[in-house]
Amino acid sequence: MHRLFVALRPPPAIRQWLLGLMGGIQGARWQTDDQLHVTLRYIGEVTTPVAEDVAVALGTIRAAPLTLRLNGVGCFDKHDRPNAVWAGVAPHEAITALHRKVDQALIRIGLPSEGRAYLPHVTLARLPRSAGPVSGFLADHAALAGAPFEIGHMLLFESHLGSEGASYDAIGRWPLRS
Repeated sequence: MHRLFVALRPPPAIRQWLLGLMGGIQGARWQTDDQLHVTLRYIGEVTTPVAEDVAVALGTIRAAPLTLRLNGVGCFDKHDRPNAVWAGVAPHEAITALHRKVDQALIRIGLPSEGRAYLPHVTLARLPRSAGPVSGFLADHAALAGAPFEIGHMLLFESHLGSEGASYDAIGRWPLRS
């Protein structure tokens, strides 16, 4: 089985800037450079033939390169407890349109729709139950506003879960072009 997701990778300078923001939440598991991405579509566990179909479907998508910027921070909650902090990605329209194209291509090969609202973001940290409060980090970085950056391709990643968290391998790359 292959645990897959489709994502965009910010350029190295943006990733370095994000790494410099990390800190200030006791017990947080901060992401590494290799883990920083913007998920377009989580796929989950699939067999090798389905993974091959995913690759073919992604190759059919036509979309122009994106100009994005980081904008604000937030956190996801699970059972009324923060479990991740993130940096937002703007503008929403272009990246949301690409998300829909990816979702539709995967639906055409028989995968279910993602089914949840899409919020473009870069996860900065995972928060175990023992993590300290996030309010200080969120307040300190509420006005986060990054320089625009261009994304010229999307990637298919395979995720491997381990005792230190997830590691990701890019197993496919498709250029964004009109």
